[in-house]
Amino acid sequence: MDWMTLPLKRYAEFSGRSRRREYWMFVLFIIAVSVGIGIVEAILGLSATIGDAYGPISLLFLLAIFIPSLAVQVRRFHDQGRSGWFVLLNFIPFIGTLIVLVFMCLDGTDGPNEYGPDPKASLPG
Repeated sequence: MDWMTLPLKRYAEFSGRSRRREYWMFVLFIIAVSVGIGIVEAILGLSATIGDAYGPISLLFLLAIFIPSLAVQVRRFHDQGRSGWFVLLNFIPFIGTLIVLVFMCLDGTDGPNEYGPDPKASLPG
């Protein structure tokens, strides 16, 4: 569970590096909470129709996780030795999202890089 909430603990920390596990566990956490919020909003009738994407609770949640999501993505790019400005690829419709998805799946550089020490180096084994 610690991997899922670590980006929340490092709320607006854009420096350093983050492992793939930290990023993807946070994505899983966001998806699980979003589904839960969606179910609660549907039960409470907070969405006008079933097809509505966001209710008021969903919007508050999205606002709350925007900065940590951005920060963990920047740290993932740092782990690969890339600039955090690569996050701007998300603004290119369709293809940008696919490019970022591929980058988020790539392993980080071994050993320290210009953004900090290897986060895997402190792991046992």
